[in-house]
Amino acid sequence: MAQFLIDTHVLIWYLEDDSQLSANVAEILEDTRHNLYVSIVSLWEIAIKSGLGKLKLKIEFHDLKEVLKRLSIEILSIDFEDTQTYLTLPLFENHRDPFDRILVAQVMRRSIALVSGDKKFDLYEIHRVWR
Repeated sequence: MAQFLIDTHVLIWYLEDDSQLSANVAEILEDTRHNLYVSIVSLWEIAIKSGLGKLKLKIEFHDLKEVLKRLSIEILSIDFEDTQTYLTLPLFENHRDPFDRILVAQVMRRSIALVSGDKKFDLYEIHRVWR
């Protein structure tokens, strides 16, 4: 049984049935044999962007927790050890996004794959799944 942490944009594209979502990723997300996670930081990012009017989802934010539950996507909290790992990450000039960097720390600590179309994650020693 494989485990995957879903990047913010992947979650949004999946929920919105966006054509930018690769067929491979859609298969991963729909395979009930996998353990799927979304970081609380991704939900925070969605809340920030929704609150600023930069993101409008087809579903209401307050319904998101129930939708994730129906899809068997578990919310992954940030713990102290994640923040310690965050501090050890190299600070690449072209990748300083704190949301992305905590996702890297989370997948590193748990030895799970990150589902993301963002190639900047390839700077880190993690397993990124896309195509």
